[in-house]
Amino acid sequence: MRASSLITSRRALLHGGASFAGWAYLPKFARAADRRDPRLVVVILRGALDGLATVAPTGDPDYAGLHGAIALTRDGPHPAIALDSFFALHPAMPEFARMVRARQAAVVHAVATSYRDRSHFDGQDVLESGLAGPGRVQSGWLNRAVEALPRGERIASALAIGPTTPLVLRGAAPTVGWSPATLPQAAEDTAARLIELYQHRDPALAAALSQGVQLDKIAQGDDMKQKPGGNAIVAMRQVARGAAKLMAADDGPRVAALDFDGWDTHANEGGPVGRLAQLLGGLDGALAEFETGLGPRWRDTVILVATEFGRTAKINGTSGTDHGTGTVALLCGGAVKGGRVIADWPGLKQAQLYEARDLAPTTDLRAIIKGVLHDHLGISAAVLADSVFPDSALVKPAQGLVI
Repeated sequence: MRASSLITSRRALLHGGASFAGWAYLPKFARAADRRDPRLVVVILRGALDGLATVAPTGDPDYAGLHGAIALTRDGPHPAIALDSFFALHPAMPEFARMVRARQAAVVHAVATSYRDRSHFDGQDVLESGLAGPGRVQSGWLNRAVEALPRGERIASALAIGPTTPLVLRGAAPTVGWSPATLPQAAEDTAARLIELYQHRDPALAAALSQGVQLDKIAQGDDMKQKPGGNAIVAMRQVARGAAKLMAADDGPRVAALDFDGWDTHANEGGPVGRLAQLLGGLDGALAEFETGLGPRWRDTVILVATEFGRTAKINGTSGTDHGTGTVALLCGGAVKGGRVIADWPGLKQAQLYEARDLAPTTDLRAIIKGVLHDHLGISAAVLADSVFPDSALVKPAQGLVI
């Protein structure tokens, strides 16, 4: 627990501590005959991911000309990793490639939300709210999904990772927040003295503080301490490592959400070794940390990686890409039916581009999310269409995404 947070936010401590304490008393996921105990992690990449640079359609004859100097190739000093005869993965993601080969990861290409403009703010609003368009909303689709889980069979609390709860996890269902410390840690005896002090003056705050300390002990460890020269890429791995520890616990959360910033690559995107490569390397490491940290729980885990929209098919004058439409979503975990790229490929000829500039979306992201929620967590199609993604009955859950 951050030293500053020990005394600055009584309300936050009460809310977070109460939620954490409640894990021990909330019902767990139903264990079927195969002893499944599902976990779901949603990772949001803020800033709009270049899907054509992450999973390159090297088999499309128009790709190289559009992406120019940052186009991936299957040869050269930094070759892309072949996924099949048509698509190749960015070389900064060898761990994800390994998961694909192990049939524990899949790519959904030419995917997008229902949003068709190019505002980060509105695009993220649609991505996280689950509504057809932007607007003032108070809850996100993942929180509503947790709320919809049958009582007595499913756990009813979720983990928000980061300094603030992302919109996707805001709502009526209880959540608990955790974020790696960026300030020096308070000594254990300092926390103990504060707990003792509040035992007599404010028992509720003392209980919440105690639960918060226990939460941090689970997530933190020697491998989570700040190291000299650390950066945002290293931080991705640290965040995933701590979250995995929490989710691996028998009484820990089964659902979590986190976000990574910085994917707005207008300039110097850099192809195989530039800025995007560093970001994708951090993401790749984070996914590997979840696999390692979840241990046996990985078998029952699905991780969904999504972004608000894609980027232009043609590079701009600063070796970057501008706001676009179609992009990729990534799935990984032991419960994923992987080893493939799922795509209704639209082509990259000028007449095939969306508004003559973007990869045209052919798959609705809501269909992918619905498919995971339906088959992995058991939420009915009717509830998904009515409550989780309101007014989306025409968007059917994708089938065959999970084992």
